[in-house]
Amino acid sequence: MNRFHTPATSFIQDVVQILQLARQKTYSAVNSEMVIAYWQMGRRIVQEEQNGEQKAAYGEAILKTLSIALTAELGKGFSYANIRNFRQFYLTYPDEAICYTVCSKLSWSHNRLIMRVETPSARVYYLQECTTQMWSVRTLERNINSHYYQRLLSSQTKSETSIQNQNSDRILSNDFIKDPYVFEFLNIPEPINALELDIEKALIENLQQFLLELGKGFSFVGRQFRISTETSHFYIDLVFYNYLLKCFVLFDLKTGKLTHQDTGQMDMYIRMFDDLKKQDDDHPTIGIILCTEKDETVVKYSILNDSKQLFATKYMLYLPTEEELIAEIEREKRLLKIS
Repeated sequence: MNRFHTPATSFIQDVVQILQLARQKTYSAVNSEMVIAYWQMGRRIVQEEQNGEQKAAYGEAILKTLSIALTAELGKGFSYANIRNFRQFYLTYPDEAICYTVCSKLSWSHNRLIMRVETPSARVYYLQECTTQMWSVRTLERNINSHYYQRLLSSQTKSETSIQNQNSDRILSNDFIKDPYVFEFLNIPEPINALELDIEKALIENLQQFLLELGKGFSFVGRQFRISTETSHFYIDLVFYNYLLKCFVLFDLKTGKLTHQDTGQMDMYIRMFDDLKKQDDDHPTIGIILCTEKDETVVKYSILNDSKQLFATKYMLYLPTEEELIAEIEREKRLLKIS
């Protein structure tokens, strides 16, 4: 019986796929046109405001009047707050090219979140990453709230470049390393007294969120990954492969302060992995030591200061306040300049 039903089943699946693809394209087209329309509305509002003699009062009156008129004519979706958002959308991206080439590829919910980011270079980054990585609104919101962009170690060298300049083929390992990492999704309460193995287990149990925090291109390889020589066995906490960097990425988890023994051990793991596991077309292995506290002396005088493949970053088991994150990021920038 299955022999006779297979062609029909395949036919139905083909038709369903055609319809689903058409619906997806229709939704994307409608979404794109609506985002462009909101930008054009914002531009027209600003043009009208500029014609007013008393700009502030005149502008508020325009927004309220427009909200009432559009709601009466078109229904919901045109509240005073939304009208203000359209205006702010244009003021954030006055360059028409950015609206048409980038913003229109994202939903209005994405754009509404990104335009509230104060730093222009961060807005460019989130626009680009949302477009290429297809972040959900929830993922975008989490990344903005946890200052994803600012936590990239290379962020101190990023300039406010155009979106076109972001499409570079050159991929640097620093663009994938954050400091600190934030693992608030583990829901480990303060005060934190969890063991390394407990945190490691929790990360694996929340692998999807962990991969999102790591960034793009990561694929899980193994936990307590054994690597052996003729005389000894060694176990690496977590091993990933990054298909964009084209290399293995090793993680060693420490619940205490970073020591020179930790850096020496990870350096050995990297060398062993390069010798025993790395394929000819792979790039050199990267090692990341995740610790709760870093000793600046160890960072400055250990192999960390010279190696381009070895990193030590902090991790936090809760989402810190904006002030705490900014203070930590600024401290790391000073440390990098000193070293």
